[in-house]
Amino acid sequence: MVAPTMLGGVRSAGGWVFDRVAAGWDVTVLTADGTGSRALRILGARGVDLEMGLNSQVRGPRPRAVAMDAALYETDERIRCRLDGALDSGMEIRLWGGSRAAYADEVPGCVRHRLSSAARAFKAHALAAAAASAGARPQCVSPDCITGDCAPAGPAPAAASPATEVFWSAESLRTSGAPIA
Repeated sequence: MVAPTMLGGVRSAGGWVFDRVAAGWDVTVLTADGTGSRALRILGARGVDLEMGLNSQVRGPRPRAVAMDAALYETDERIRCRLDGALDSGMEIRLWGGSRAAYADEVPGCVRHRLSSAARAFKAHALAAAAASAGARPQCVSPDCITGDCAPAGPAPAAASPATEVFWSAESLRTSGAPIA
């Protein structure tokens, strides 16, 4: 996973990360903050500083899949170059956020990752840990309310989608001729 902040990454792709770890994948998370964070330990992933990761050569096995905040693609030339190279190698790349976030369901290649029950529970706790380390307001730690602020006895916010995370495929955007950003 590649995200500007741990909190944003966990909020958007934490369940996907956990499900990959549970399936036996070795997951590395690149963020500008929180490389040794409790949130990563909860999800079972290891952290690497975003700048260090972008400026180093990959040694060992190459990543097979990446989930990335599209805002990074939109704003960082190094990430655009690496993403284009990764697409050429056949890597699975899923994006979230960025300028297309408001209408992600309409983007070609939209994918809904259905979170396992365990992913929902672990994501909820990782989100609370990421929020605490970022100094943000505490987040709800119920697996049924993993994106909204804690509130006294009430349902999850309508915008919350606790059982799924929405991504779109960078490859499908590229082959359709639509710009990724």
